[in-house]
Amino acid sequence: MSADLPLDLTSLPARRGPRPRTTGAEIPHDQLEDFSPPAVREELVARARLLPGVVTGPSLVSEPGSLALRLPRIPERDRSFTAFLHPSVDEFGHVHRSGFLHLTVEPTALPALVDLGWAEPHPITRRPEFPDTIVMLYAPRDEEELEVATAVLRSSYAQAVANGRPNAGVR
Repeated sequence: MSADLPLDLTSLPARRGPRPRTTGAEIPHDQLEDFSPPAVREELVARARLLPGVVTGPSLVSEPGSLALRLPRIPERDRSFTAFLHPSVDEFGHVHRSGFLHLTVEPTALPALVDLGWAEPHPITRRPEFPDTIVMLYAPRDEEELEVATAVLRSSYAQAVANGRPNAGVR
């Protein structure tokens, strides 16, 4: 897994081109174009599976076919509310079949990810019972964008394990 890009997501490069069309304020929140090539999505999933303690499987909070990124070994009392997708207690993100992700990000990173064109807030964040840190991270279209997606994924993971530490830190 590449460690070239920092966990500080405020210093990422801007995404090339226009944002992909999405369903915007609608739920389900889907990306409608500019999907990941299969090899790029497969590599993203492989990198997620390398994170210590991550278990993958069907998402408990998304459409069928979405691959959950779960941390079941972190005790519930040690989980930060803003670091997980609710109502799941251990899913911090999921990868959709077309390569985009829904995951949680550090509150300080959210404005930069949106401004740089990498993400948009999930519409569910308008509801008070959900954290406002859930975003759609657009599907990486090539190796360069895969590196950015990996950096965001690693940051989301680091936030999720900050209190619980399932095995070790981020590689």
